[in-house]
Amino acid sequence: MSTSKQPFNIAIAGYGWWGQHIARRLQNHHEIVVQYIIEPNTAHHETIKESGFTPLTEFGEALAKESVHGVILTTPNPLHEEQVTASAAAGKHVFCEKPLGLTAASAKRSVQACVDAGVQLGIGHERRFEPALVELKQSINDGSMGTIMHAEAAFSHDKLINVPAGDWRTSKAVSPAAGMTAMGIHLTDLLISFFGPAKTVQAITADRSLGWETGDVVTVQLGFKAGMTATLSAVLHTPHFIRMHVFGTQKWKEVLNDTHPDTPGGVVRMITAETGQPQDIKQFEWNDAVLENLEAFVDAAKGRKDYSFTHAEMIHNIELLEAIALSAENGETIHL
Repeated sequence: MSTSKQPFNIAIAGYGWWGQHIARRLQNHHEIVVQYIIEPNTAHHETIKESGFTPLTEFGEALAKESVHGVILTTPNPLHEEQVTASAAAGKHVFCEKPLGLTAASAKRSVQACVDAGVQLGIGHERRFEPALVELKQSINDGSMGTIMHAEAAFSHDKLINVPAGDWRTSKAVSPAAGMTAMGIHLTDLLISFFGPAKTVQAITADRSLGWETGDVVTVQLGFKAGMTATLSAVLHTPHFIRMHVFGTQKWKEVLNDTHPDTPGGVVRMITAETGQPQDIKQFEWNDAVLENLEAFVDAAKGRKDYSFTHAEMIHNIELLEAIALSAENGETIHL
């Protein structure tokens, strides 16, 4: 196993909102070096240069560079499988922003390509690295909350309301089930990490204000194989709101985030309730969970530590996404 602190050179594919955010967070990093930004729209190349990066036009250009150790994908959802498998075939470690795919079959092909090539696959679910949620998971696992009964989760904001008409984010085929691929998929990832695989899915979507084909509200009910249930919601047109609430027979714990993962500042509050006791409120300072996830990916790529996500968890999250989209479309309960 290598413990090398030699630079880990990356190319970021896509220079939209999230690609720009990741490039900024990695600028001047002690180990992860952004060698290239892959952006087909050459109109953005001057801005990329002004930001201190080297632009490339074609994805294959980066894969042909021997100096590139890994690729970070911040590209539209339908491109993920093709780009993951191409990266793996070129021997590059690959970090894919969510969703890994739009179908479970697609996610399985991406995972298998990385396994076959012996490269590390990373996934953009940074919320597992938030200290409050790490502590919540520990409380679930150590039994101090008693039998886990139910969870309620929400991830909503209005950051995307001004995307152009016809943008891929508005499409049911490309971004199914309203806010699921933008926000809700982070919640299902957390719930899988807490409770394991789900067995039933019921979902409803609505279009309340944006006129998007995919809708702007999604609500989901989940039943887990371990016995507990959960509800989640994602609203695409409302002020920022992030909440995770887990109910146990002995205690419940609620985590509330003041800010989005891309916005430094604010605090995260954990409220704990126990019958007959005053509620306990604990505060956590904002941490750069996006950067911590990228560092964990590089640690795994270099063989220093195991990655925080299993391949089975990555695939199951896309199974849930696919089931949620199907349930919202046909109004039926989906049994996994």
